[in-house]
Amino acid sequence: MPDDVIIGADGLPRCPWGADPPVYREYHDTEWGRPVRGDVALFERISLEAFQSGLSWLIILRKRPAFRAAFRGFDPSVVAAFTSTDVERLMGDAGIVRNRRKIDATVTNARALLAMKASGESLSELVWSHAPAPLSRPISLSDVASVTPESRALSIALRARGFTFVGPTTMYAAMQACGIVDDHLAGCHVVDNRAV
Repeated sequence: MPDDVIIGADGLPRCPWGADPPVYREYHDTEWGRPVRGDVALFERISLEAFQSGLSWLIILRKRPAFRAAFRGFDPSVVAAFTSTDVERLMGDAGIVRNRRKIDATVTNARALLAMKASGESLSELVWSHAPAPLSRPISLSDVASVTPESRALSIALRARGFTFVGPTTMYAAMQACGIVDDHLAGCHVVDNRAV
């Protein structure tokens, strides 16, 4: 068995972070590393990764339904119209992470996404244009990067378009979450056609 892969209670080998609790297992098995396309879907993932910065992803997963409600399904056209009153409403919402900088960044990023669309650009195309060449699956967690040249380039490209809270580490986490890279460990039962 490759390093770090563990056998879950159901007998399936998984990346160790994806074994428990059940919300992690479900996310690991059905979402993480699977290709996500579309501006709205990617806006949501980038926003949630920004909220995760400095926190556990488990906190974000557990609060994801509340985030979706609070940010109106992460519809960029709705979020871009949020006012200071909406920001105060969100600061009072115990269902989400109440961090003003991250809330403000989400509104700013929605406006930046709309500006991209107005100029004929697609967030989905921009993000996916930074996909690296497929690599072999990592053997252990120590083989998994936290920042790559591609995540740095994506961060720079997004910042140039007015996005905030999109540092290279956050962008690499988003690239993993959206299947732009596949960092499921060798031996993990989740199979992705991006792996070599």
